[in-house]
Amino acid sequence: MRLGWTAGLTRSGYGRIIVDLKTLSPTEARANLTSWLKRAAAGEEIGILCGNQVIALLPVEIQCAEYALREYALAPAELEQWTKNMDREIARERAKRKVRRYSGNLEVDVRD
Repeated sequence: MRLGWTAGLTRSGYGRIIVDLKTLSPTEARANLTSWLKRAAAGEEIGILCGNQVIALLPVEIQCAEYALREYALAPAELEQWTKNMDREIARERAKRKVRRYSGNLEVDVRD
């Protein structure tokens, strides 16, 4: 991705210029969203128009602790305790044969 910085494009005085960006309307993006997401994940520069702004599709790395804190308000120590509790609960449910490991084939798992 070729990025540059220029002054005067945003209220803060700085904006990013992206060269070779494929810009889509929301309708175009929605029509084949999976394909656009895969292309963005592969490094293609893709943006979707939202009013007078272009919103870039960019892959983002998420670490478990950051996700848990943001989504569930769990600090690292709380996440560790929650994980232990869930592991115990899942083990109990497996022992009762209420839960089993996903085989990768939903139709087979649901049928059994």
